[in-house]
Amino acid sequence: MAKFLVPGVISAAAGVVLGAVATFGITAAAQDNTRPEIDRSGNADSSLLNQVEYGSR
Repeated sequence: MAKFLVPGVISAAAGVVLGAVATFGITAAAQDNTRPEIDRSGNADSSLLNQVEYGSR
């Protein structure tokens, strides 16, 4: 019985640790949800429908 008990306990402990690391990692990555600031410093006279054109088309 001990032949299966020790590896089972080790496997369960490793699963709990990996699950906790994955949960905290995903939560930390999901919290980075800030929106970047929009640069509205374009020249209105050189824009088409207030959308700045970059380069020649």
